[in-house]
Amino acid sequence: MVTEFIAAINERHLDDLAAYMAPDVVDHNKIIFGEPDEPGAAFEGIRMQLDAFDPFHIEVEEVVAEGEKAVARIRMTGVHSGTHPRMPVPTGRSFEVEAIFLFTLREGRISEIRAVSDRLGLFLQLGWDWPETD
Repeated sequence: MVTEFIAAINERHLDDLAAYMAPDVVDHNKIIFGEPDEPGAAFEGIRMQLDAFDPFHIEVEEVVAEGEKAVARIRMTGVHSGTHPRMPVPTGRSFEVEAIFLFTLREGRISEIRAVSDRLGLFLQLGWDWPETD
């Protein structure tokens, strides 16, 4: 199911995401996407990511699943070609980063997403300023 979800993203079949994600999916990884902090906002976060990066591709390198949990080690590549909340002016630069995603499944669909990715590498490759903290 995780590989099919990622294939839908790669193929930009956003209308198919509801088959893989619960309507109230919680994405705990908002630092990159910048979507609202509310259940179901992951749909908008994925759309924003695809609007900002074209081409964009996720290569699944490994999936481990047990019970209601699935972990995917992935490699993401793309070009910053569109507007993104973190950097509204496209840089035209490409990136390649590795990430680990932990999915919680409920009734056959993704209900929670957690991730650890090479954010520093992403920002450096794209020429983005590192976010400041309060």
